[in-house]
Amino acid sequence: MTNSLPNTVKFRHISKILMRRRFIVIGVSCVVMSVTSVMAIMTKPNYKSYMQILVSANVAEEVGGKNSQLTNDYYATQKNLMLSSKLIDAAVKLLRPDYPQINVGEIKEKIAVLELPQLADEPVINSSINPILNISFQDNDPVKTQKVLLALQQVYQNYNLEERKERFNQGLAFINTRLPVIKNQVKQAEKKLEQFRKKHNVLDPELQSKILVKSLADIQQQLQITRAQLQDVQTRYQNLEQKIADSSRKAAFSLRLNQSSRYQTLLSELQKTEQALTQEQLRYTDDSPVVQTLKQERQSQLKLLQQELKRLTAESTQEIEEAQKQFVGVDPNLVEELIQLQTTALGLVANEKSLAESEQRTRLELSKYPTLIAEYQRLLPEVETQRKTLEQMLQAQQSVGLKIAQGGFDWQVLEEPTLGTYSSNDRLWLVIAGMVTGPILGVVMALIWGMRHRIIHSAQELQKVANLRLLGAVPKLAPRAMEKRLPSLSWLGESKLPPAVIEAESWLPCHETLDMVYQNTQILKYPFSFKSVMITSALPGEGRTTLALGLAASAAHMHRRVLLIDANLRSPKLHKTLQLSNDWGLSLLLLDETNSQFQDYIQPIHPAIDILTAGPTPEDAVKLLSSQHLKELIESFEETYDLVLIDAPPILGTVDARILASYCNGIMMVGRIGWVTQTELTQAVEILNRLNLVGIIANEVGR
Repeated sequence: MTNSLPNTVKFRHISKILMRRRFIVIGVSCVVMSVTSVMAIMTKPNYKSYMQILVSANVAEEVGGKNSQLTNDYYATQKNLMLSSKLIDAAVKLLRPDYPQINVGEIKEKIAVLELPQLADEPVINSSINPILNISFQDNDPVKTQKVLLALQQVYQNYNLEERKERFNQGLAFINTRLPVIKNQVKQAEKKLEQFRKKHNVLDPELQSKILVKSLADIQQQLQITRAQLQDVQTRYQNLEQKIADSSRKAAFSLRLNQSSRYQTLLSELQKTEQALTQEQLRYTDDSPVVQTLKQERQSQLKLLQQELKRLTAESTQEIEEAQKQFVGVDPNLVEELIQLQTTALGLVANEKSLAESEQRTRLELSKYPTLIAEYQRLLPEVETQRKTLEQMLQAQQSVGLKIAQGGFDWQVLEEPTLGTYSSNDRLWLVIAGMVTGPILGVVMALIWGMRHRIIHSAQELQKVANLRLLGAVPKLAPRAMEKRLPSLSWLGESKLPPAVIEAESWLPCHETLDMVYQNTQILKYPFSFKSVMITSALPGEGRTTLALGLAASAAHMHRRVLLIDANLRSPKLHKTLQLSNDWGLSLLLLDETNSQFQDYIQPIHPAIDILTAGPTPEDAVKLLSSQHLKELIESFEETYDLVLIDAPPILGTVDARILASYCNGIMMVGRIGWVTQTELTQAVEILNRLNLVGIIANEVGR
């Protein structure tokens, strides 16, 4: 069965892929390092010779020494000229007697021209316009490097003399040709600037924008002050309005109480009762009947007074509202102050509106200026540049007649070419490159292999590919030093086991997921009982032995007596894990024809767990496993033990596991996450599908 799964490798699975395909990494690394080492041995040494030429820029002095762009263009032209095919071809003709095979392409490929900073002791007046060019040539022959540069030196000097003569004849003609063009460019630039100023009615957009920005800041400051004043006036107005309302309410309610005869009568009776109670309390204690009677009377009068007060409050609500509207009982000064605050607030609102409109108009006008400033800054420098260029050309026209003979570029040799020196250690770099790129390429190849072969990276993917019941997902179990110790089972009583047995107890891997796996197998027992279970996998190294030990420990926890058999006769591991002797075991038991008891070959490691190691490696493992004796032994083991676990070899590569599978009640497969591929797992499942395949266990599942 094949599944279309994405060929992607998550970062947490990279280490597993590299661990499994470590031989690819090592092999590719060795091949790359071997190739680079051979290349390093075959690489010839490289030699390089130098010469330095000072380029004197007299043309820059002729045009005023200020047009740096013009000077830089000339220097770039000179560099290109030194590397031109015309001059190099002249040098090739000089070298042909000594090197008949030399050509222009070879020199261009191996020559380099670099500009160096000028030294302080060199006899140059202005170092900023007189660069030093370092010309180098490299080859496998040190003498050839020197001769090539000597030939180029001679060609450069000859060309310099010829170029001076030609420059003398063309100097004045060039200036006279350029002057009308530059004057026309100045007029065009000035015309564009004038049209811009007339169109937008502005002389200097930058200055006017600064004025508008200052005006906007002033308006914003005034607007902020006005809003603060308005907020203060509104707060005072609200407070004063509340004060007036409270005064009107109190006056109206007090008048209503004074006009109520019933309220005044109840209040007078309550006062009399209070006076009498005070006098009696001076004569009697609080427990006196007279005092108690007066207290009850006062309490009833208080209730009547409160009821009357509620009635009057309800009846006088409308009268209080009318009094508030007419400012009845309110201080006239408060009313006058309220009117003044209202007038002030109206004035501040009008001022705020006017300032906000001014701010909006100023912002709108100011938004136009960035475009105007950008266009102005483009036009003004153009005018200034053209005027400056015209001025320089006019000055040059006056002085070029006197300086033309000394003008142009002079190539002066500062350092003669020397015999080529050893320049680079390419061999070392090749070896280093091989040591670096080899492992990297090996890792890349291993990852590509892992993506193409679709390694399984999760328990869900394992179950989907195998199409089997997932019995459990077991994480990577801790090393021996960190594993839990399987406690002795009290139901078996105290057994006196040898020290090796006690020591082996701490080697049993215990984990809650292993208990879950065992419980899942118990659930699946119907309609047949699984007394013998074979544990196998598609490939070696998937953790069969460790999980078999863990299942044995889980079964022992459930008060089951377990026999664990190492049936991997070709490559046994159980005795190494438990540090047991492998001098006797299953292979010798199958060869034993004396009908000895199988208990003689059993090694107990726990009161509930016995081990049958593989024993010495036989010559023909298939013949032993195919014998009828093995089938009879397993049946005998099933009668003696509650559970027989068989640690079988991998399915792929040998037929041992297929033979063992036919003897067992159930088969459990182990799939190591990040190790087994989909193809390998599918092949293994197809082989065992006709037998009693219980399910699959995902091993080393990431947390």
